[in-house]
Amino acid sequence: MRALPIILCAALCFSLNAQAEVLRIPISEQGSSPTALPVRGEQQAQVIQQFGQPVKRHASVGNPPITRWDYADFSVYFESTTVVNSVKNHQPRHAITP
Repeated sequence: MRALPIILCAALCFSLNAQAEVLRIPISEQGSSPTALPVRGEQQAQVIQQFGQPVKRHASVGNPPITRWDYADFSVYFESTTVVNSVKNHQPRHAITP
């Protein structure tokens, strides 16, 4: 009878020790190759010279005016005519099959 509690305890410990696979994909890993982006402080004319015309220009919003230009792989945010930030567009990943 003394072995029964030990056996039950061992069985419970083994059943609680389930294993799971964790898939971690950092947010910053978008796209398969590095994309050059406009840098903070550049002017709109410099961005056009280096990257060409944007696919879409959004109207300015707020004060100071913030404008967004969309390119195929990234978007650029301007305060007036100066780059304040550039971000890669989301690139969906293909499903991973086990």
